Parts: sequence; structure tokens; C-alpha cells
Amino acid sequence: MRYAARLDELPEDGLHVVTLDGERICLARVGDEVYAMSDVCTHQEFAMSDGLLLPGARIECAWHGAVFDCRTGAVCRAPATEPLPVYAVEVRDGVVWVGERLP
Repeated sequence: MRYAARLDELPEDGLHVVTLDGERICLARVGDEVYAMSDVCTHQEFAMSDGLLLPGARIECAWHGAVFDCRTGAVCRAPATEPLPVYAVEVRDGVVWVGERLP
């Protein structure tokens, strides 16, 4: 697991971007849960952290409106057809840790 951020750095029900080992990771704080995904939309490579966090732990790309499930990376709305890579996350003692990419 890699240190990503302090929990209090993440806006409640909002998005935050970090760079880990040269890769931009978008963190989504949904209530008490934190999810980590690639910050690059699989449709046209736009920053997901510039998008919107939607109800139901979904994220919408600001460029073309593709929507993904923050928990699984699954495409919820086109124009994207490829899932968004997601990563394991642990929150311990107010610190967010990001692990390996999930299958």
C-alpha cells in the first residue's frame, strides 16, 4: 500500500487527485468510503478529477459525460466502452492508502 493522502484532505462527497509512482489517481470520498481509480477517462483521456461525483458512488467525466462506477470501474453510461481501472484502498487512522490495481 502507498500513502495517498490524509482523509481530511478529501472533500466530503467529492474528488481529489494524487500522483503515486508517476500515475495520477482520482480519489472519491463517498460518505465514509474512499475509492481510488485512474484519473484518466478511458474514452478520451480527460482528467476524471475534473468531473462530478454522482449519487450511487458514480463518477462522470466532464468532457463527454461518460459515467463509471467508482467501486468497480464499470461503465454506467457511454460514450466510454472500457472500464476505468480501480485500486484497492484502505483508510487507517485518518490516512488513505492505495494498493494494487484490482482485476
